[in-house]
Amino acid sequence: MSAARLVATGFGLGYIPLAPGTWASLAAVAVGVLIHGLGSFPLLLLATLAVIAVAWWSISAALPEMGGGDPSEIVIDEVAGQWLALLAPSFGFWMMGLDSWRFPYPGWLGAFLAFRLFDIWKPWLIGRADRRGDAWGVLLDDLLAGIFAGILVMILAALAHGVLMR
Repeated sequence: MSAARLVATGFGLGYIPLAPGTWASLAAVAVGVLIHGLGSFPLLLLATLAVIAVAWWSISAALPEMGGGDPSEIVIDEVAGQWLALLAPSFGFWMMGLDSWRFPYPGWLGAFLAFRLFDIWKPWLIGRADRRGDAWGVLLDDLLAGIFAGILVMILAALAHGVLMR
């Protein structure tokens, strides 16, 4: 197995027979929360940018040897998208000055659920990106799902903390 394929499949997570994207997203949340703990939002932002670059490289290199399309074994895109979704609560906690090891569960759980919702449902631009059928589409649909999920998490947090807490 090539290095690109190993990375693209999340070091084997993509070969889990049932819901490999969900397992990869769960692993991404765990590692993302750890990264936030080690360096808060700035470190998670840098890690997210790095994983996007690595995902682009690995998907572009591995996709031709995997037959094209969007194989379910490729899960590095889920990691990139999930970390984009995690950036929203991470930024909020960082701006509030919370201890970096404090990443309350509604934040990461909301980011996980919202990302999976948009990644599976694929509304609007997400679905359009997914239908591209090339390496850029494989990655872009998850990046857009992560952005949409982050926006949803911020809206829900604003409602919960602004409206419901009054």
